[in-house]
Amino acid sequence: MIALKRFEGYNISKFQRDLLAGLVVGVVAIPLAMAFAIASGVRPEYGLYTTIIAGILVSLLGGSKFQIAGPTGAFVPILFAVVSQYGYENLLIAGFMAGVMLLLAGLFKAGRFIKFMPRPVTIGFTAGIAVIIFSGQIANFLGLRNIKKHEEFHLNMMEVFLHIGAVNPISVLISLICLGTIILITKYFPKIPGPLFGLLVSSVIAFFFFRGQVDTIGTAFGTIPSGLPEFQFPAVTWETIVMLLPAALIIAALGGVESLLSAVVADNMSKEKHQSNKELVGQGIANMVTPLFGGIPATGAIARTATNIKNGAASPLSGIIHGLIVLLVLLLLAPYASHIPMASMAPILMFVAWNMSERKEFRHVLKTKSGDSIVLVATFLLTVFTDLTTGVGAGLLLALLVFVIKMSKGLSVSKVLPDPEDELVKPEMVAQDNNCPQISMYTIEGPLFFGSTETFEESVAHILHSKPKVLLLRMSKVSFIDTSGEALLVSIANQMKEQDGQLLLSGLKRQPKELLWSTGFHEHVGEKFFFTRTGQALNYALTQLHKGTCLGCSQHAFKECTRLSTQQAVQAKQTRKGLAVT
Repeated sequence: MIALKRFEGYNISKFQRDLLAGLVVGVVAIPLAMAFAIASGVRPEYGLYTTIIAGILVSLLGGSKFQIAGPTGAFVPILFAVVSQYGYENLLIAGFMAGVMLLLAGLFKAGRFIKFMPRPVTIGFTAGIAVIIFSGQIANFLGLRNIKKHEEFHLNMMEVFLHIGAVNPISVLISLICLGTIILITKYFPKIPGPLFGLLVSSVIAFFFFRGQVDTIGTAFGTIPSGLPEFQFPAVTWETIVMLLPAALIIAALGGVESLLSAVVADNMSKEKHQSNKELVGQGIANMVTPLFGGIPATGAIARTATNIKNGAASPLSGIIHGLIVLLVLLLLAPYASHIPMASMAPILMFVAWNMSERKEFRHVLKTKSGDSIVLVATFLLTVFTDLTTGVGAGLLLALLVFVIKMSKGLSVSKVLPDPEDELVKPEMVAQDNNCPQISMYTIEGPLFFGSTETFEESVAHILHSKPKVLLLRMSKVSFIDTSGEALLVSIANQMKEQDGQLLLSGLKRQPKELLWSTGFHEHVGEKFFFTRTGQALNYALTQLHKGTCLGCSQHAFKECTRLSTQQAVQAKQTRKGLAVT
């Protein structure tokens, strides 16, 4: 019933649009599916299985109307590492586990949190993945043989360097033909799927003119079988789950981020609105079912989703049609795929890597020369030279540190006094000859949290050194307080009590007030010392003054000072006269 609601108001005109869009995207997806599978270290047909099953299920159950799911470049380094370390069978288990995690994330409404990935981190690891994919195809582009594949970037580059003398000119020629065709078709005939056209042209030339002179899918993997494999649930043990848990977590995290980013792109292009949690549920179910038929992990594919929308998709049916097109090709044309040269697959992945590298965004962040630039470069380098998990983890920690530093600088503490002309409190009214020795009034502005308490503590030490009778803190510009900030306020209140003074607070916003009430701070200070407005707090403060101190005071910081000092002078004069008469 839920799936049927996505097709309300459907008609023949929309079906025609979906048919065209699904056909185009299906054709585009075929070479990409095989290329991503090969780059991930598995057989090419596994990429086709993934495209068929995940593509159909995400379109039926996901939260984005136009999302196209399947294998993507972002997964390549992760999947290759899992296959290299644990084998293909365990990759299926890790993919299933990631599906369960995505499903739970959607059911527990975690979609909004996944979208909080800092942009420099996203750009950094995406650019890093692009470099890994691009560099990983150099060997196939050049026709190098007997190349050992490693997880480490520098070792793979060393392998290429050591075998550079064995370049196959025919492979280079086929690669250039494919790459040139893709670039020309994409530039001058954008509606024609360039990768597929490049694959066909270069494969035909290789088959008729250079047969046996270049490596093909057939020589590398054998004949691609027609049809889907049988349903098979992998044997799972507790030890296997524990072993694959880190890999499953990173697959789930990246899959969630990638799918939601793709959904946001689809929203911007179509003016629709996706449902984040529903999208995670759809992605989760798809990734649980796909491994049962031999497929690898899948997520939302930004480029294919954009192609879907550009070609007029009207509903999720276009994604279903795209999966069925790939299934039809698998059933009818799979044996012919064995003749595709590996040199034809390399330019496709290189072209994808170039497009996903986010070059403009990378340069844009670098130009800021800020903490975000450091986060970007660190994430990028660690992704390339270590692994994606390390790159993203370090990037997030650096982003958090940069955020804390920025926010800590956002706190300001300024002493203020009212302007007698408009009665507004202003910091510029505080001067050497215009101050009050008994009432200290300060405006706190910015978040008061663990990162800014040092700044606040330094200011408070100076404030308390003057031993005011009343300390009034204006908190209307404090948007957030954590327990570290609350602890500092408790310390101030205690020190004021020790000095026989009183702490007053005014203008608390909702979050700070809720926190201070939940910790019992309001009872510790006294609820009557909290005020809605500064004027109310100031009126109370004036009642707490030592009247004798006001005698002879020339500061006149408040409008009441003239009256208070005059009253004190009159009372003193009358007292002296009374003593004289006596």
